[in-house]
Order: sequence, then structure tokens, then C-alpha cells
Amino acid sequence: MKLSQRVVSLSIAFASMALAGCGASSPRSGRSTTLPTVAIGATQVGAASFYADSLAGNSTANGEPYDPRALTAAHRTLPFGTRVAVTRLDNGRRVVVRINDRGPFAGSRILDLSRAAAEALQMIRAGVVRVEVEVLSVPGVRPRRAAR
Repeated sequence: MKLSQRVVSLSIAFASMALAGCGASSPRSGRSTTLPTVAIGATQVGAASFYADSLAGNSTANGEPYDPRALTAAHRTLPFGTRVAVTRLDNGRRVVVRINDRGPFAGSRILDLSRAAAEALQMIRAGVVRVEVEVLSVPGVRPRRAAR
């Protein structure tokens, strides 16, 4: 292969790799070219933790500052503004939170809760608890009426 052909081939290969990354997003940014289809009433079971107090005031993925007193949470894929009911499985305590951040990125956890939400579930001492997350509402998605 001639040198000029090699240069052209390498240029095309690098351009292809660069363009392939254009649709991707940083997990922290929360920006995505496609949102997952989320059904109201969908549930997920797994481990939940809560944010450290030292993160108060830091920006969340949707741009608002983290407020430990707000009932908010981080989820890896649910759209921002989604409201979910979180039930602690070992004591039945329940709280409704709004998704405003991405995460958690530690282990197999499915949700990171604000301090206020963690207090409502009485999980401060435990740190990590098993929960069920149920989707209550998703921005831009109207609940379907039951058939008569």
C-alpha cells in the first residue's frame, strides 16, 4: 500500500472513531440523544444509598444545586423530573422523590437519595437499604385511562 493511501485510510479511520463518539454522553451530564421508554407503574428493586452532606450546593446533572432538604434522587436512566415512589422493603416506609441527577455509580445500587428522603425511609444509620422504586409520573407522558 502506498504512503498516500495509508494516510487517507488512517484519516478515515480516525474521523470515523471521532464521529462515533458524538452521540455519546457523559453519565454525569445527564444529556442523552435518546431517553428510555418508561412506563408509569414500572418497578425496580435494588439497593439505595444517600448523598453525603458535604455535597450540599454542588450541581446535579440537571443543573440545579443539590439540596439535602429536598425530596430528590439520582437514577442512571430515568428522565429528569420523573416522580417515583421509593419503598424501603424491610420496614415498609415510603417516600415520593423527583429524579434530578444521574447515578449512583457505586456497585449495584439503583438509587441515590437526598438526606430528606433517606430520613423519611429511616435509613441514615443503615446507609444502604433494599428498596422498590415505582414510576409515578414522567414529564411529557400522560397516564392512560383504564378501559371501561
